[in-house]
Amino acid sequence: MADKLPIAVLISGTGRTVKNLIDHIEAGKLDVEIRLVVSSSERAPGLQYAEQNNIPIAIVKSSEYSETKEFSAAVFDACRQAKVAYVAMAGYLQLLEIPTDFEDKVLNIHPSLLPKFGGKGFYGYHVHHAVLTAGEEISGATVHFVNNKFDDGPIILQETVKVYPRDTIETLSERVLKEAEFVAYPKALQAIAEGRVQFDAERRVQILPKEA
Repeated sequence: MADKLPIAVLISGTGRTVKNLIDHIEAGKLDVEIRLVVSSSERAPGLQYAEQNNIPIAIVKSSEYSETKEFSAAVFDACRQAKVAYVAMAGYLQLLEIPTDFEDKVLNIHPSLLPKFGGKGFYGYHVHHAVLTAGEEISGATVHFVNNKFDDGPIILQETVKVYPRDTIETLSERVLKEAEFVAYPKALQAIAEGRVQFDAERRVQILPKEA
């Protein structure tokens, strides 16, 4: 593939997902170029990965805007200036209003098998606590397109992991991250980079097989 898919990555915290994507890119397994990392805080630890890899950074704080619409516009203005084709949320905890030119161009990854354990308030610790409390035997991660509701857009793909009786929130969280999230996000982005992601008549996502 001659041209890599230009993306921005949105973070709020540790940035382990950014690091995972960078590792896949450097290994030649992901045809993506991260042109911008947008953070909701200048103190987000994940910014170190952008700095180490000379990736431009934009800090856009919701507290500096009176409305979600204005905040969202600032985020996407930064993405437009970086000339990205897609935006990947990676542990990004802010709700955004998706502008028309970025519809079906914004992805998120959620640490459960949506539609289970999704929606407002379901992030991080809360998701895994709910999975364990419900006695689920399988959990995982979901990559989906983002609309204007939490965890509500069309699902692109999912990766599953086993939930064991001895699991704690910490052990389940780590397994979902390493065995599901770290696998699913690069896989979804690579499918998009290869032009294999499309919608059917009912707005469900289909991933076409690779050409022989």
